[in-house]
Amino acid sequence: MTRRKLLFSFFGSTLVYPCYVEPRWLDLTRRTVRLQTPVGHPIRILHLSDFHASLLVPLSMIDHAITAGLSAKPDLICLTGDFITHREDFDAGEYAATLRRLSAAAPTFAVLGNHDGGEWASRHLGNYDHRAVDRILEEAGIELLHNRSVMPEVRGHRIQLAGVGDLWSDEIDADRAFRNVRSGRPTVLLAHNPDSKDELRRQPWDLMLSGHTHGGQIIIGFDGSRYAPVEDKRYVAGLKSWGTRQIHVTRGVGNIAGVRFRCRPEASVLAVV
Repeated sequence: MTRRKLLFSFFGSTLVYPCYVEPRWLDLTRRTVRLQTPVGHPIRILHLSDFHASLLVPLSMIDHAITAGLSAKPDLICLTGDFITHREDFDAGEYAATLRRLSAAAPTFAVLGNHDGGEWASRHLGNYDHRAVDRILEEAGIELLHNRSVMPEVRGHRIQLAGVGDLWSDEIDADRAFRNVRSGRPTVLLAHNPDSKDELRRQPWDLMLSGHTHGGQIIIGFDGSRYAPVEDKRYVAGLKSWGTRQIHVTRGVGNIAGVRFRCRPEASVLAVV
């Protein structure tokens, strides 16, 4: 074997795992969350984020994550943004049909991410607004919580959900989002970027669900989180405390550039008590 063929074989085999194996190797994680304000009866929340439907993340990968998540029989489903990467890289009708599996199984709520349209996406991707994603969610029967709140009944108990716009798109309106949130009730906040917490510290929430980081996506060495696109590197993946509150950051389902290394895609099931 010539040196050129040897190098090609080595680098080719080296790229197989991060490009073709790990991005498709979904991790179904389960965590227990104890809220400061108890919910009254344990509920299961399926937390999914960062689908990034695109040529590199086909709907089959998203459908697989949905199947895995629904196998846990969630009572409530929360989606925390970045449904797309670029506006043209998917079939909107097929995407809505895929996502409709979620709303058919349990009440499903969502917020938008920086890739879904708005100021950040306009500057970097040409996605001037999020009407395309809004229509997909509406067709899928998923309720968008864009700076608003709801109080669905889950297993005979009321839980408050509040959702905010994307931080990087400068679309967080905390006063509007929490206008109807009552104190003394368990409250779950949906915010795409975990750095949003600092703008929402004065609002009454117990648990924040976020994505955006992809868990770092490519973890090299022992401090791979330093490459995650957030200011506060403490909240890159997993469930962690923030004072008396808690923040759960999922590693997400999709990816950017089609690569993951030591950071598997994730569907998260949270047992909230």
